[in-house]
Order: sequence, then C-alpha cells, then structure tokens
Amino acid sequence: DILVDGKVCDCDVVVTCQVGDPVPLQVKLTNWSKHSVGPFALTMMPYQDYQNGVHNYELQDAITFVGSNTFHIDTVKPAKDSVYFGALLFLYTGDFYLNIKFREDNSSRELPLSWLCLPSVHIRATEPVA
Repeated sequence: DILVDGKVCDCDVVVTCQVGDPVPLQVKLTNWSKHSVGPFALTMMPYQDYQNGVHNYELQDAITFVGSNTFHIDTVKPAKDSVYFGALLFLYTGDFYLNIKFREDNSSRELPLSWLCLPSVHIRATEPVA
C-alpha cells in the first residue's frame, strides 16, 4: 500500500500538493507468502516523464527528500507487514512520478518483476494558495 499525504494511491490517481509543503509518504509491505521474506532495500526515486519515452531522474533542484529515500527492511514474517515513512518537498511546480522499488539487500541483482516495482505514483506540485 502507498499513501501520499495520507491518501491511498493507485496508478490512476493524481495526488496534488503545494510547492514548499512537505508531502508525507508511507509505504507498507505486506508479506502474503507462507515464508518470511527479506532482507530488502526499499528505494523511492522521483522522476519526470517527458511523454516521449524519456524519464528525467536528475531532479535534485526540483525535489528533495525529508529523510532518506532508501530504507532497509530486515525480515517480514508471513501475514505481517512493515511500514516505512518519509516525505518529499517539491521546490517547483510540475507533474512528477515516484518509482518505488524493492531490491535484495547487499546484492545488485534485482528481484523478479512480480516483486520489483510498485506502480508509479503521479504527484502534481502546484503553486501555494495565497
């Protein structure tokens, strides 16, 4: 489950926030298998989609994380979950996306696609209301 600013997100929803206000993020990983899983590294990567096949990940002047964008997940037991909190701060207006990926910790090999990525979250940063 992914929550942005307290709202559950799916790939069809655009979350709107204001430039300059921290936007709380929450990612909950639930283990539905019969075995413990982990360790993993959870990484959140913001990008802009130029709608021509190009994704711009060089956004250090437009977005900053409050805290870390990578979290270590040790082990998640069967039928249990693990929740991670962070926040984004948008410095400019625009449409941004957030990739959320899980990787095996201490390994460069990515997990199979069924485990690798959650759907991208679409966030629209707007001017602050005066």
